[in-house]
Amino acid sequence: MAKFCDAATPAVSDPRHITNGWNIPSEGYADQPYIVQTDDGAWLCVITTGTGAEGAKGQHVVSMRSTNHGQTWEKPVDVEPADGPDASYAVLLKVPGGRVYCFYNHNTDKVTEVKREDKGVYKRVDSLGHYVFKYSDDHGRTWSEKRYDIPVREFECDRKNVYQGKLRFFWNVGRPLILNDAAICVLHKVGAMGDGFFAQSEGAFLKSKNILTERDPEKITFETLPDGDIGLRTPPGGGRVAEEQSIVNLSDGSLYCVYRTVDGWPACAYSRNGGHTWTTPAYASYTPGGRRIKHPRAANFVWRCSNGKFLYWFHNHGGPFIGKMGNDWGRGGSPYDDRNPVWLVAGIERDTPQGKVIHWSQPEILLYDDDPYIRMSYPDLVEDDDKFFVTETQKNIGRTHEIPKALLNGLFNQWDNKTVVTNGLVLDLPAGKPVPQQATMPKLPEFNQRDGKRPDHGGKDIRSGFSIDFSLQLDSPASGQIILDSRNDTGKGIFLSITDSGTIKLTLNDGRSESSWDCDRGIIQTGKRHHVTVIVDGGPKIITFVVDGILCDGGDQRQFGWGRFSPNLRAPNGSQTLCIAPAMNGSVKSLRIYNRALRTSEAVGLFQADSIR
Repeated sequence: MAKFCDAATPAVSDPRHITNGWNIPSEGYADQPYIVQTDDGAWLCVITTGTGAEGAKGQHVVSMRSTNHGQTWEKPVDVEPADGPDASYAVLLKVPGGRVYCFYNHNTDKVTEVKREDKGVYKRVDSLGHYVFKYSDDHGRTWSEKRYDIPVREFECDRKNVYQGKLRFFWNVGRPLILNDAAICVLHKVGAMGDGFFAQSEGAFLKSKNILTERDPEKITFETLPDGDIGLRTPPGGGRVAEEQSIVNLSDGSLYCVYRTVDGWPACAYSRNGGHTWTTPAYASYTPGGRRIKHPRAANFVWRCSNGKFLYWFHNHGGPFIGKMGNDWGRGGSPYDDRNPVWLVAGIERDTPQGKVIHWSQPEILLYDDDPYIRMSYPDLVEDDDKFFVTETQKNIGRTHEIPKALLNGLFNQWDNKTVVTNGLVLDLPAGKPVPQQATMPKLPEFNQRDGKRPDHGGKDIRSGFSIDFSLQLDSPASGQIILDSRNDTGKGIFLSITDSGTIKLTLNDGRSESSWDCDRGIIQTGKRHHVTVIVDGGPKIITFVVDGILCDGGDQRQFGWGRFSPNLRAPNGSQTLCIAPAMNGSVKSLRIYNRALRTSEAVGLFQADSIR
């Protein structure tokens, strides 16, 4: 067996930093670290690995066990050997009797290259062949010697591929689930290989009505869904890419499916009959028919939690390419880029005449790396001992992370939160009282400083932050209006102003560098009271705006609603006097400053508390 790497990494003060996770062993390439909890109390993880890059020869599937929440792992076990045909992209299903099934791609026919639709070829052969399974009856310590093929019904996209369906392309990243007395596996069919590797894709499902009870693997049956020969594609007018479907079951027995596109938004659909038919795909939104969720070409997964609510992993921006519905965020870069940071929202069920639907909270940053080019994806969620854990991979290091309880509690309770948080509050000018024209400006925390313990006396990242929360009413849309100003004669300090686009812009100046970001266009209206929270988060170095309880996401004008500031920014402390509305047609109704970065859920709570006054 190849050598496995699980070297520890140094701790970072922010628990959201991915290097604080516990490493999952791999041979070098590490993909899809998915976990089930076995009946003997262990975690069983399956991972696609190899000594080369993704898709290289020798890629195969291994499993390993942990009895301490993923902090350490037992010696990996081959599900398929490295010297056999390519085996990739495994997912696990544990059935009520304790048996664990492992489903994955297997290049049984040893195909060496595949034709592209543009007449070229790919040497990568990890997304084709046979969809197979093995099983374990000893909680993942060993696997069945024999693998078993799963028959998959032909779709239109199979018949129309360059091989007319004689060779099919597919893979899977979606977690299987148990729905009543059946199990449903996910499959991503590929109709064409070409630009972006997968040039056309759609979602299918494999439903087994006897796998939960049948002990003879030869007798296990599968039905390919949905009915007909077209899978889940993009909404009408969308692009050709619709893949990496992720499904959950709702309390009324419905299924919800979300999946990636290249259109700027993920797509979703509901099934009310066990996957046989689905609602017309729509772009996923925070509420049905409401503001769309933005997401690039990356895995976006949904999980049902034991409390009956949901969690959804995504990246909260629209990707670098022109979408099909009129947005234009500019070309350049890869559609697979910008998977850093990871954002998380919670979901709750709501009733409709058609059945249950999911409403989503406002997002929180879950994980990040200091290098924006680092990508993290293909997560799994584990609940154990009243704790929540998530796995992820950068493709060469897989890790397990415990999700902070405060972040989860904030998300799960966001809809009812009307709390005026006081932790870190350093200036409080509440509504209901006249706001003065000037106030003593609190000293803001330093973002980095010299580290005297380093032999080279280099810098130390403090990962601090601050937040400004205020309500205001503008009586004129004129640009150049000043809301807050703490700058001194050299320009150091903070500055909140109205831009030519009618947005609120925060500028930070430490005397050496200047960073700024503004809220989305079109949301600040004259003659209307607005509640705004600006969060300057020194962990991922990101500025966010929460306006009237909604986190800005860039709308149709820009790819990102959140902006990065310089990692070299020190402390934007200027004058000791804060000028409030010194040049503004309107008034500031309330003002709070915090010496820490608030969570989005806390900002939503401030808005909801303000709105009931």
